[in-house]
Amino acid sequence: MVAEPPPDGADAIQDAWRRELPGVPVESIGVITRIWWAAKVFGDERRRLLAKLGVDVATLDLLSTLRRSGLPYRMSPGELAEACRVTHGAITQRVERAVRAGLVERTTAGSGYHARAVSLTGAGNALLDRVVADLLAAEDRLVGHLPPERRGQLADLLRELLAGLDGPGLSGQVGE
Repeated sequence: MVAEPPPDGADAIQDAWRRELPGVPVESIGVITRIWWAAKVFGDERRRLLAKLGVDVATLDLLSTLRRSGLPYRMSPGELAEACRVTHGAITQRVERAVRAGLVERTTAGSGYHARAVSLTGAGNALLDRVVADLLAAEDRLVGHLPPERRGQLADLLRELLAGLDGPGLSGQVGE
C-alpha cells in the first residue's frame, strides 16, 4: 500500500477557504490547484529543455503532429490547426516560421486551393528524432517517483477528468 503524502499548500488553501466561507464547496481546490501547479512545473521544464535543444513549444507541436500523422508526414493547414488545437491564423504563423527554418515545406496534395499541404522535411525529422527522445526521457524523470501502477491510475483519472469537460478539443487526443 502506498503511504499518503503529507499535507501541502493546496490543503492549506482548501482549509482556509473552508474556514472563511463555510458551506461553499472547496473540494475542487485539491484537484485544480495541484493540476495548475503540476502544469507549471511541467511547462517550465519543457520550455527550459526545448530552449536548450533549440526548439520552441509551438514548433515542436507542429513538427510532432506532422510526424505522428505517419508517412508521408503531410497534412493540410486545416488538419494541422485542428490537431494542434490552435486557430488557422496561429497555424499559418507556425508553418511560416518552420518553413523559414527549413523544418517543413509547403506542398500540394492534388489540385486546387484546398490541396495545399505542409510536409515535414528531412531536417525537421532529424530535429524531432533528437528532441523527442531527450524530452520524453526528461518528462519520464518528472513522474519517475510514482510507481508504474500509480502513473497508470493517474493517467486514467486525468483521461476521465478531461472526458467530462466541455470545450473544443478536450474530448479527443490531448497533448503531443
